[in-house]
Amino acid sequence: MRLEGVFTAIVTPFKQDGSIDEGALREFVDFQIEGGVSGLVPVGTTGESPTVTHEENLRVIAVVVEQTRGRVPVIAGTGSNSTQEAINMTRRAKELGADGTLQVAPYYNKPSQEGMYRHFTAIADATDLPLIVYNIPGRTARNIENDTMLRLSSHPNIKGVKEASGDIPQMMDLIARKPADFVVISGDDNLAYPLIALGGSGVISVASNMIPDRMSEMVKFALEGKYEAAREAHYRLLPLFRALFSETNPVPVKYGLSMMGKVEEVYRLPLCAMDEPKKQAFKAVMSSLGLTR
Repeated sequence: MRLEGVFTAIVTPFKQDGSIDEGALREFVDFQIEGGVSGLVPVGTTGESPTVTHEENLRVIAVVVEQTRGRVPVIAGTGSNSTQEAINMTRRAKELGADGTLQVAPYYNKPSQEGMYRHFTAIADATDLPLIVYNIPGRTARNIENDTMLRLSSHPNIKGVKEASGDIPQMMDLIARKPADFVVISGDDNLAYPLIALGGSGVISVASNMIPDRMSEMVKFALEGKYEAAREAHYRLLPLFRALFSETNPVPVKYGLSMMGKVEEVYRLPLCAMDEPKKQAFKAVMSSLGLTR
């Protein structure tokens, strides 16, 4: 599995009754692949992983794997703040045909750096599924420090990190010190271009839910060293990157996709729709990029 390019952290479509809309999910997988993305990441933060049941989580993974039909890798979100639960879910994802797993740093229980190391190592020891660590201290309340990440990088099943700390100096230090075969991939759309220029491998993207083709083009330019073209694309898309985080993810992206006719604007509590002024501001950004119907 090559971890380079745009990997879409896909939304989980719901019907009006709150159940998973498998038909919309299958169509959405095709939309993403036709848009040129390098891979799909179901049931991460953007897929509302905190509010789907374990059975639903696994069903979404199964549907995405089935619909993808091997055209691109599927990196399944199976992380937890319970190490055993993460192991169980990861083993099931492997049985379902996932190509890799995204493992978020344990949230709420706030482990030490040693606890982090033991958590990810235990998961990596339990299955041979390639593992991507997900560092997002804004949601987990704990940063995975570079010394810990470098210890993890020596494990044969731990292939890289989705870096969403927003800390460019930390990311630069990690890229400078990491082994050649350990990838650093951006967890923030607005840092994808600069991180690739610094030695990163791509982005696990929210924006590509809406614009898979444009994100793929921008990242391709950056990876090919066509920095002027990549920079122009970055600034053209920057208003959307910002708008997507005008409210808690995935509320804005689901609203945008509903305006594009891709999914229903349905969330699971405690997430709920944006207020009208934020919707109008988001619509204006969509209109400026030609995304409104």
